[in-house]
Amino acid sequence: MGLSRLLCAFLMAACCCCGRAAGVPGVAEQPEPELLEVEVGSTALLKCGPSHSQGNFSHVVDWFSVHKEKPILIFRVYQGHGQSEPGEYQHRLSLQDKGTTLALTHVTPHDEHIFLCQGKRPQSQEHRFQLRVYKAPEEPSIQANALGISVSSRVPEEVATCVARNGYPIPQVIWYKNGRPLKEEKNRVHIQSSQIVESSGLYTVHSILKAQLLKEDKDAQFYCELNYRLPSGNHMKESGEVSVPVFYPAEKVWLEVEPMGVLKEGDRVEIRCLADGNPPPHFSISKQNLSTREVVEEAVDDNGVLVLKSVHKEHSGLYECQGLDLETMALLSSDQQELLVNYVSDVWVSPAAPEKQEGSNLTLTCGAESNQALEFQWLREKTGKVLGKGPVLQLHNLNRKAGGGYRCMASVPSVPGLNSTQLVNVAILGPPWVALKERKMQVQENTMLNLSCEASGHPRPSISWNVGGMANEQDQDSQSVLSILSVLVTPELLETGVECVASNSLGKNSTIIFLELDSNRTTDLITSTVSPYAKANSTSTEKKLPEPKSKGVVIVAVTVCLLVLAVLGAVLYFFYKKGKLPCGRSGKQEITLPPSRKSEFVVEVKSDKRPEDMGLLQGSNGDKRAPGDQGEKYIDLRH
Repeated sequence: MGLSRLLCAFLMAACCCCGRAAGVPGVAEQPEPELLEVEVGSTALLKCGPSHSQGNFSHVVDWFSVHKEKPILIFRVYQGHGQSEPGEYQHRLSLQDKGTTLALTHVTPHDEHIFLCQGKRPQSQEHRFQLRVYKAPEEPSIQANALGISVSSRVPEEVATCVARNGYPIPQVIWYKNGRPLKEEKNRVHIQSSQIVESSGLYTVHSILKAQLLKEDKDAQFYCELNYRLPSGNHMKESGEVSVPVFYPAEKVWLEVEPMGVLKEGDRVEIRCLADGNPPPHFSISKQNLSTREVVEEAVDDNGVLVLKSVHKEHSGLYECQGLDLETMALLSSDQQELLVNYVSDVWVSPAAPEKQEGSNLTLTCGAESNQALEFQWLREKTGKVLGKGPVLQLHNLNRKAGGGYRCMASVPSVPGLNSTQLVNVAILGPPWVALKERKMQVQENTMLNLSCEASGHPRPSISWNVGGMANEQDQDSQSVLSILSVLVTPELLETGVECVASNSLGKNSTIIFLELDSNRTTDLITSTVSPYAKANSTSTEKKLPEPKSKGVVIVAVTVCLLVLAVLGAVLYFFYKKGKLPCGRSGKQEITLPPSRKSEFVVEVKSDKRPEDMGLLQGSNGDKRAPGDQGEKYIDLRH
């Protein structure tokens, strides 16, 4: 009985001690602290409960920061005035709202813990705050595996790495493929994350996505998403999308030909070998001849392309592509594809070199080789005029003008632009032919003259001149020849003229060019070209250098001279009527002298100026002298 009483007394004493210990901060069990959320760098405002009004701050209030459940005094308020305690908060704490609020500035992640305030009055209750700090991370960066991933890998390979810098608290990283979130999957998908705590207390997160990829993932787009919280709520940021090279063996090989459709000789053709593997296999192309069945390997570039810059009929055949996978050493072959090159070749005309007499008839026949139906057309070589259609051309009653070139064109109507031609020259047998027998030409003596003479015939004629000079002979076609003679116009040449003689084994013909002096021309050097032909055969031209004076200047000069002569005639007639002009004298007039002076010498002085330059000479009375007296005067030298 006594022992029970003693035990009860001990328990009551312990309860009393516990009750007294409740007044010590951090010792007794406390209610949940008030949650206060702020962002890094902002200011946290701590209000010490509703029971501590402005009137209750006449006593001491202490502020504590709790570290590892141990309260540390950081600020003391006495009668409305505050004082910071030495330490990390010494310069960041201040009172606001007349001492009812404690302000903590420049909040950092290190400030995330519990703060409490407690008054010194009896039975004062403490007030606790849980400070939560937040910081949005920077935009996430993502980097794909540039080396690529093979589908034959048996373990997940690194696809991409996502980095989120300077966030608080640690943001959550979610990976996406083609817009769908990825989750951990054994032996298929693995997400490896790590965090680095910066000196500022912020976190940098590295997240690595590893996965086994399939051929279908060759165009897949991957990106990462950051989920984080701020006082305003939940937020999210996304990285850009990346793709990863996926390596897989080829399953099929095929050929492509460009351009598609009908081909003709001369076209540029590309035969391309393609496969559905990555990387593509090593390509080769072979061609089988349709007639001989012989197979030949063609040369291709590194991309498996055979380029035929100008195809011809020999390029026709069956083409096949082979692809060798260098990893699996599997050899794949494509289906054979026929390449058909349409052609027109070996155009011929019979007879190949026809020779006919004037008045006879001629039949020309044309043929060619082609893999398609042909059409034939005949054209005159000089004019391009269409003479007829079909492989046969009939020429009747041939004359000299019918000689020359005829062209046969063989074309394929079903293949636009596919044609080939053959030229044949028809020779009309006969002596040389010139258009004119003679021609007159106005020339200037002592000038260089270019004379041209053209003749045609079969056999081809030669040309000679009857005068010396520099001659140059040129072939116009197989039956025509042009000779140009450079000669100096002399009096002898003006008398005899120039003769051009064309001759061949069947005869000769000539034309004469008569030269006449042109009185209207100046004596400057003139170069003339003369042809004995009419316009149907050649052009007769005469070229000369520009005259030093134009005809208009000559006309004006003549008009002025006539006017001057008219004025002079009028003046002479006037003096004659007045009796002041002695008639019948020789133009010399003796000056009247006194009798005593008549025996003295008189010297005649003649002016070396022309009458036009001197003007009218004045007489002793100021009268104008006659034109006959303007050339000389008598001057008395005795005084």
